Amino acid sequence: MTLIVLGLALWWGAHLWKRLAPASRARLGEPGKGLVAVAVIAGIVLMVWGYRGSDWLGIEGAEYVELWPRVDGLVHLNNLLMLFAFYLYAASGMKTRITRVIRHPQLTAVKTWAVAHLLVNGDLASVILFGGILAWAVVEVILINKAEPRPAPPAPAPLGKEIGAVVGAVVVMVAIMLVHNWLGVPPWG
Repeated sequence: MTLIVLGLALWWGAHLWKRLAPASRARLGEPGKGLVAVAVIAGIVLMVWGYRGSDWLGIEGAEYVELWPRVDGLVHLNNLLMLFAFYLYAASGMKTRITRVIRHPQLTAVKTWAVAHLLVNGDLASVILFGGILAWAVVEVILINKAEPRPAPPAPAPLGKEIGAVVGAVVVMVAIMLVHNWLGVPPWG
């Protein structure tokens, strides 16, 4: 669990640095982006090692401590939420119509991803990991909304972008499901 918490601390710190200490972040200029990227990647690595472990490094994954039992029926809801999360992330970059309604589509995608994973993982490590990422995304949205006025919504996107976002979401979801299956975590039930 220690590695998960350290990874979350790096993730939070790297992402919130600009919001909580803008002068400090601004002093580093462009090299600061590299520092943030390294901290984010290190945070992800620590979270994965803490959660799953690493055979080649001899790191054991987090002990399984059940807080609530798995409900198999929620796997389908998880998958539907994950498809929506992938769509939101794609929509953010493509500025599809949903970005006219949802101010923070990427952060909403992260929150959707976290909630989806909490639905099907009722163990302590999952609550710390996915709950920690969910809490970060909520805090990030609050800080952005306080600091910046809501911009004018983008112009409606052409139908091709909408189709591209949906197709992209499906392709990424299939790839991620195959990786989950390869790792021994069958995502379809």
